[in-house]
Amino acid sequence: MLQRVAVVGAGAAGLCAARHILSRPASFVPPVVFELSGNVGGTWCYEERIGTFPNGRPVLSSMYRDLRTNLPKEVMMFPDFPFDPELSSFLSHQEVQRYLERYCENFRIRPHIRFDTAVENVTPVTMTTANGQSKVTWEVTSSDSTGHQKTETFDAVFICSGHYSDPHIPNVPGIQNFKGTVLHSHSYRFAEPFSGQTVMVLGAKASGLDISLELVKAGAKVTLSHRNPPLTVPLPPGIQQASCVVAVQDDGTIRLQDGSVCQADVLIFCTGYNFSYPFLDPARLGLKIQNHMVSPLYHYMMPPAFPSLFFIGICKIICPFPNFDCQVQFALAVLEGSVAVPPQEQMEEVVQREQQRKLEAGVQRHHLLKLDQDQWEYCDALAGSASFPPLQPAVRSLYEEVWRQRQVHPENYREFNYRLVSATRWEQIS
Repeated sequence: MLQRVAVVGAGAAGLCAARHILSRPASFVPPVVFELSGNVGGTWCYEERIGTFPNGRPVLSSMYRDLRTNLPKEVMMFPDFPFDPELSSFLSHQEVQRYLERYCENFRIRPHIRFDTAVENVTPVTMTTANGQSKVTWEVTSSDSTGHQKTETFDAVFICSGHYSDPHIPNVPGIQNFKGTVLHSHSYRFAEPFSGQTVMVLGAKASGLDISLELVKAGAKVTLSHRNPPLTVPLPPGIQQASCVVAVQDDGTIRLQDGSVCQADVLIFCTGYNFSYPFLDPARLGLKIQNHMVSPLYHYMMPPAFPSLFFIGICKIICPFPNFDCQVQFALAVLEGSVAVPPQEQMEEVVQREQQRKLEAGVQRHHLLKLDQDQWEYCDALAGSASFPPLQPAVRSLYEEVWRQRQVHPENYREFNYRLVSATRWEQIS
């Protein structure tokens, strides 16, 4: 019997899931894709508004106006759908959004998307079949823009709702004493309003560094506050580094970890995002969702107790679109039965062993979902198990080259352009 699959979210991961489900008509009926907004693209769909829309629903996108990708299109693309070769390697968010719209049209996904529809509940239902075996189906309750609710039954659910919409703001004692503006990068759109101001950016990962560079160009004076050793990348004169913020004092000044005190007009938290799945009951699924972690997930996708629920794109420090593509194809192979998953206890043991290996290697618990250099072996393992083509070695090689360039030229590494020559070779073309 054909299986029915629900997909939550029509960003890059959800579109990828729908594309591969539609390519397997012998196994699956067309998917139902639930999308909260009126567009495809997820976080790539730029929205100048912040906070909420007129209908009361939250603005989920964290995209800022002048963002350009920090990976070249030759590395970013879905393996079966290249970007327009005429484009530069490093793209504006508008170009990525247009790419996702083309992907959606090319694979005829749009008719299967229910726009302006919120998923309220995803609940497993266990029943006993005629031959005495237990089978899990999923009840998905959704509401459309008029508030009309309905509940439908699916054989599997793909959670593709992203993890860049619920800002993580760490507790800073005395923050209520700060007399200036406080915001999270989720609500940052462009630099001009901060011209002439002293801005403290908290966090020096990709968005913290990128936003700092934008602010300086717009005439702000920036202090980049973080807990890591000082960045060795060359920074422009308007950015100084400082240790992490410990507290805001009664008079509104900011105390740093090294004991120094400074002032600022603006605090921008570039401190990442929380995983947020308000439509799930984690305890019922045997999951813990806390402190930047969702666990246990077999192959970073499946709760061992419910291996027909798949979280796509939950890993960090990855090539996102190729990673989604590998995960989706593996997940569909599991549903089709061509990849067998072990019993629940065994899956839990595998997850526990992998987490223990990382912890013993010095990885902090809240970084356990960061793949980084492990991503290549991970994707290769998924491809080997599910018998689909692995990622090309040239993708890894170019990814690593760009990572090196970013350390040396944080301001202008995006000026280079590349081309994939073969499965194993790339070249710089300008």
